[in-house]
Amino acid sequence: MKVVKYSGDTVDFNSNKLLESLLKAGANPEQAQHIISTISAQLFEGMATKQIYKMAFALLKKNSNAHAARYNLREAIRMLGPAGFYFEKYIARLFESEGYKTKTNLVLQGKCVTHEIDVLIQKDSEMGMVECKFHAGREVASDVKVPMYILSRFNDLKTKSHSFFDSKSPLTLCWIVTNNRFTTDAITFANCSGLQLLSWNYPENNCLKSKTDQNKLYPITCLTTLSLAEKEHLLQKDLLLVKDILTHSSVLNTIGLSPNRIQNVLKEARELCGS
Repeated sequence: MKVVKYSGDTVDFNSNKLLESLLKAGANPEQAQHIISTISAQLFEGMATKQIYKMAFALLKKNSNAHAARYNLREAIRMLGPAGFYFEKYIARLFESEGYKTKTNLVLQGKCVTHEIDVLIQKDSEMGMVECKFHAGREVASDVKVPMYILSRFNDLKTKSHSFFDSKSPLTLCWIVTNNRFTTDAITFANCSGLQLLSWNYPENNCLKSKTDQNKLYPITCLTTLSLAEKEHLLQKDLLLVKDILTHSSVLNTIGLSPNRIQNVLKEARELCGS
C-alpha cells in the first residue's frame, strides 16, 4: 500500500516503523498491535501519512494521555514557534540539564562585526555558542549553507574573549541545533569543520528526540489535556516544560482551569515525567 509523506513523496506503508514509534511512546505490544490493525483496516492507496499519524494519536490517547503526548513530541516542539523564540529557550534548558550554564538572546562583538547569539553555554573551561534553526514546516531541512555561514560567524567571534559566567574566555565550541534535520552535505561539512550538530534525528543515538526522552524535557505543548490558548498562557508565564508544571502547579489556577481539569493536567504531567 502506497502512502504520501509530508514532503509529497510516495512510499510503502511501513507497519514496523509505526510499531516502533508506538512502543517508544509507551504503548505496550498488545495496544500497539491493536492500533496498527485498526489503522491498517482503514488504509487506502495514496493515504497521507499525516492522516495516519492523527489516527494513531487519537487511538493512543484513548489508552493514555501521556502516551499520546510522547508520540506528539515532534509536533509539540514545532509548536514552540512560529518565530522560534520558545525553541531557543527550550534548547537552553536542554543544555542546562546536561550541566551547562546558559544565557539566551545576546549580542557579542567579534573581530570584525557584532553577532546575535541564540544561546551562550559554559561548562568547565569551555564556552560556546549555539545557533538555533527553527523550521515551522515539517519537511524543511538545513542545507550546507547553514554550517558554512555559522562557521564564518564563529571564526569572527572566537578571536576575542567574552566576559560571561563570572569569567572571561574565548568561544571554543559551536553548536547548530534544528528541530528538523540536516542534509548529508551539511553534516559532512560540519564534521569536517569541527562544528557540533543536533537535530530531531542526528546524531543517531544522541539526537534531539533522544535527549528529550532521556532527560524528561517534554515541552508543555506536548500535553493533550490543555488547549492551545492555555499552553500559550503558560509559555508567556515562562513555564516551558511539563516538569515546570509539577514544580509550580499553582500557576494552573491562574489560567482559568477548573479543579477537575487541573487534576487531569497534573496526572498527565506526572505520567509523562515518570513521577
